[in-house]
Amino acid sequence: MRKDTLMSPRRNHPKGRKPKGEDRELGATSSDSIEEHDEGIYVVRKITGSTSNKPYRCPGCDQMIPMATPHTVAWLEYDVETRRHWHNACWAKKTHRAPRTERTRNAPRY
Repeated sequence: MRKDTLMSPRRNHPKGRKPKGEDRELGATSSDSIEEHDEGIYVVRKITGSTSNKPYRCPGCDQMIPMATPHTVAWLEYDVETRRHWHNACWAKKTHRAPRTERTRNAPRY
């Protein structure tokens, strides 16, 4: 019996890194935190300005987050499709913000 037929191929991956092809965006990493809100449990990731390479629209204030600006990325624990980029201040005040109501110009305010 040949020795090479009994052994599985060697997989040499650097320690602390994932092999190519595995997407770190889909799951929580060690730098992520977990927060509980009314909508459910969120995975929260703080993004530094150096890793932000395109502008995003904040769902809290509906304003643009410019490139190279530190901000927060959050998504529901089991639904990566809900992933959104927030200003740090908007995310911090998320639970205190009233729902956005669209009104016409002549609508009463009650």
